[in-house]
Amino acid sequence: QVQLVESGGGLVQAGGSLRLSCAASGSIFGINTMAWYRQAPGKQREPVAAITSNGSTNYADSVKGRFTISRDNAKNTMSLQMNSLKFEDTAVYYCTAEIRTTYRSRWSGYWGQGTQVTVSS
Repeated sequence: QVQLVESGGGLVQAGGSLRLSCAASGSIFGINTMAWYRQAPGKQREPVAAITSNGSTNYADSVKGRFTISRDNAKNTMSLQMNSLKFEDTAVYYCTAEIRTTYRSRWSGYWGQGTQVTVSS
């Protein structure tokens, strides 16, 4: 009943920029922390950036100063602006969020299907 859908991935040259978006839809009462993770071929999924409902942000050291996470609470959306992209940023990027479907329900984690980001060197 809850869906997270990512968009905005693609192929870009090193040094370029991309903007990823994530839209949450369905039976949503509230959204707590939202975050981006990524998984490169042959590697484990790793956190990239996170943002709380009041706008506090956290970034992986590898993307600090290059990536910016933001969200629109009214629209249940989140974005990741990625600048100065490097070859090592190549990965499938996943959106995740802690969501309550009713005022009585617990917070549950939901994931999107992922969007491919490929940075050519």
